[in-house]
Amino acid sequence: MASLAEMVPPSVAGRMLRSVFALPEPVKRLIAGAPVHRDGQRLALDAQLLLLMMRLEGERRLGGASVGAARAGLARTKVLLPKVPARPVAARTVDAGGVPARLYTPRGLAEGSPLLVFYHGGGWVIGDIDTHDSVCRYLAVHAEVRVLTVEYRLAPEHPYPAAADDALAAYEYAAGHAAELGADPSSIAVGGDSAGGNLAAVVALLAGRTPDFALLFYPATDFSVRRRSRELFAEGFYLTDADMVWFADHYCPQERRAEVKASPMLAADLAGFPATYLVTAGFDPLRDEGEEFAGRLEKAGVRVALRRQEDLIHGFANTWSLGGRFQEALSEAAGALRTGLYAGPRGAGRGGTD
Repeated sequence: MASLAEMVPPSVAGRMLRSVFALPEPVKRLIAGAPVHRDGQRLALDAQLLLLMMRLEGERRLGGASVGAARAGLARTKVLLPKVPARPVAARTVDAGGVPARLYTPRGLAEGSPLLVFYHGGGWVIGDIDTHDSVCRYLAVHAEVRVLTVEYRLAPEHPYPAAADDALAAYEYAAGHAAELGADPSSIAVGGDSAGGNLAAVVALLAGRTPDFALLFYPATDFSVRRRSRELFAEGFYLTDADMVWFADHYCPQERRAEVKASPMLAADLAGFPATYLVTAGFDPLRDEGEEFAGRLEKAGVRVALRRQEDLIHGFANTWSLGGRFQEALSEAAGALRTGLYAGPRGAGRGGTD
């Protein structure tokens, strides 16, 4: 029997989804059911409602029976949630040292702005610069930065360390050609979500020119240990423990998972890591490893702001267009990025106009 996802065009399903989220709070609570509590946390109504809608549509796992099906499932979200910020953002293709990339520049942003080099999530297997287009546009507009988003090679066609090598190559290109991109060579951040957060952390550790700031959304940081959150939130909250096993098995062979390019948590010395804003989601299998990584950074003397959005789920950045708690959380991250890059003498006097 065909699923709802197969019967309803994505554009129609997207309108239905946005209509449900526009309902009054009491009505949304009736639809979502009783509040969900786990580990002393209460799941946000917005997140609970989204999970319900995903189940109704038949979307159960990020990691599918086949790589092609998994990629198609994530790509569908681009049509479901097409909203972009009101302020126009120009986008152009860039060859970033042999790695395809896209440069976003908000209208009115002055030359010499800070630059964010961003790596999309998707378990190193799925996702692309199109699935994260709206996230990059939002960060560009609300942090007043140019964003260079990187189309690194995906596993299993290109297993580890291809993604990390591409991430490093694209960053080194950006650092060496920042002025050509309209950016300030002395104000460059790296960032990413999930697998992209892993790649951003790898770049921050291994790049020849250390970034000035790191923006890490619920990053995967360590393949070597299963932490408590992997068990607590193994099922039912979008990203599952089974998904993480599926991604890891496609991306990196067991015997190489302790290498720093795969598990930045295992780096012997984190003292040179840039100032960081690291955000986790309370109902996320990756929560504990992200927070442990932040703790290791702090112990190494790195300036780090750890923020747990305790009522949200993995992937909340991609759903900001639904508003509510999702947009609030992404807005906070954009503010942290803007503060991190514009604070101090280097950032004085910069900024664009709406």
